[in-house]
Amino acid sequence: MGSLLQNYFPNVIQLKQEFISSTWETLYMVFWTAFGAGIFGILLGVVLVTTAPGGIFANTAIYSILDKIINLCRSIPFIIMLALIQPITRFLTGTTIGTTAALVPLIVGVTPFFARQIENALLEVDQGIIEAAEAMGTSPIGIVFRVYLIEGLPSIIRVSAVTVINLIGLTAMAGAIGAGGLGNLAITRGYNRFQTDVTIAATVIILLFVFLSQFISNVLIKKTSH
Repeated sequence: MGSLLQNYFPNVIQLKQEFISSTWETLYMVFWTAFGAGIFGILLGVVLVTTAPGGIFANTAIYSILDKIINLCRSIPFIIMLALIQPITRFLTGTTIGTTAALVPLIVGVTPFFARQIENALLEVDQGIIEAAEAMGTSPIGIVFRVYLIEGLPSIIRVSAVTVINLIGLTAMAGAIGAGGLGNLAITRGYNRFQTDVTIAATVIILLFVFLSQFISNVLIKKTSH
C-alpha cells in the first residue's frame, strides 16, 4: 500500500503535514462561516417571510428593500465579492490574506443565499397550521418560534445542507487568492507546479466533506420529519 501511494501520490506523501493543516483550515472556514451566515441567514429569512404581503408582520417597505438587497448581493459573483469588500475585510481583521480574513467575504457571500433558502423553506409551512395558531391566540413571536421554525425544521435542515455544500466550494475558491485551505493547496502546489496528484488528493478530501455533509443532513431530516 505504501509503495502504491509512493508511486501514484509522491507529492502528497511529501506534503502530508501541509495536507493536514490545509484540511483544518478548510474546516475552520466552513464552521465559522456556517455559524455566522447561519445566524444572519435565518434572521433575514424570517424577516422576509413575516414582512411579506400577508405575513404576520406585513411591511411592504421593509420587505421590498430587504428583498432587493438580497437579490443584489446574490447576483455578485463570489470572486468579485472578494475584491469588493477588501477594505471592510482589512478593517475588521487587519489583513486580506489568510483563513480568518476569508471569513468576512465568505459570510457576506453566503448569508444572502442562505436567507433566500430559509425563506423558501419557511414558505413550505402549512398555512393552515399558522392560521390555527393565530386562532388559538399565539403571539406573532410565538408563531415564528413554535410554528415556522419547528414545523419548517426538516426543510431548514435540507437547505442548510445545500448551503454548506455550496460553502465548501466557496472556501476552495477563496483559497485560490490566498485564503489557505485545500483550495489554496490545490492551486499553489497542484496546479501551479504541475503536481496533479496534489490536486486530485485535495479534490477527494473536499468531496468527502460534501458527502459527509449530505449524509448528516439526510439523517437529521429523517429524525425531524413527521
